[in-house]
Amino acid sequence: MLTRTRAVPASSLLPRLWLALAALIFVSLTLAAHAQERTVRIGYQKYGTLVLLKGRGSLEPKLKALGYRVQWSEFPSGPPLMEALNAGAVDFGSAGETPPIFAQAASDVLAYVAHEPAAPKGEAILVPKTSPAQSVADLRGKKVALNKGSNVHYLLVRAIEAAGLTLADITPVYLAPADARAAFERGAVDAWVIWDPYFAAAEAGGNARVLADGTGLVPNHQFYLSSKSFAAENGPALDAIVAAVAEVDAWAKDNTDAVAKELSPSVGIPAPILSIALKRQTYGIRPLDEAVTKEQQRIADTFHGLKLVPKTVDIAGAVRKPGS
Repeated sequence: MLTRTRAVPASSLLPRLWLALAALIFVSLTLAAHAQERTVRIGYQKYGTLVLLKGRGSLEPKLKALGYRVQWSEFPSGPPLMEALNAGAVDFGSAGETPPIFAQAASDVLAYVAHEPAAPKGEAILVPKTSPAQSVADLRGKKVALNKGSNVHYLLVRAIEAAGLTLADITPVYLAPADARAAFERGAVDAWVIWDPYFAAAEAGGNARVLADGTGLVPNHQFYLSSKSFAAENGPALDAIVAAVAEVDAWAKDNTDAVAKELSPSVGIPAPILSIALKRQTYGIRPLDEAVTKEQQRIADTFHGLKLVPKTVDIAGAVRKPGS
């Protein structure tokens, strides 16, 4: 038995065709928008303004308006973050004075974007409270733990130089902060050179005594960095990031206790200890001026003279001009 198929009137097909066409147009436009949207990859450490910026979520809408989305990546310290910047794995990040110099010696990729004012009290050489050492000169022949290529590496160099010693007079033990603290606490090293908030945490632990901080020895600047190629091709996005950091900076300066509470869960350090570190920190992101550029060049030349970096590096040539 044959069954007749009823013809569907063309008029009843039109609404469905229009709906399908509209859906197709919507999907196409969405895909096109995502295809045009670029990604800014930001490297951050557990402590600092960038982790605050990430937590507050204020950067994403600023960059979305410019056609960018944000991808965040956490790093344990400045040296690996700078390695990632050199490798093209991140576009923006922050580090102390020394990591960018080591990065420049490895590749001509890096661009200095901005810096925070000097904070010499934010890093120190620590010894156990029971240590007989009363001055840096007493570290002769001792084992000193530090993170190689970090900002405290320069503090150690300057401190022993001021004490009439050289690196050959001590035994550097290169360890990441967590490993260095463990070695310090079990007595495997005689001293530990470290930055905040690990410095504040060690003080609060009750077994550490400050032998010297950076006062009169080093400025201890924090730098914000990008790659030269990203800076050249994404100027408005970079300016938007700097503006967002400035906003967070301005808030953090007058709200250190609130900042400490916000950072405490991610850093794993109680808020009252973080408050101590935050009060030693400085605020007010700004472009590099001639004085800061020259100071960074002095650090680079010092490390080259000590053969800790293989070649001279040009700081001024890597400084991004505002708005460029």
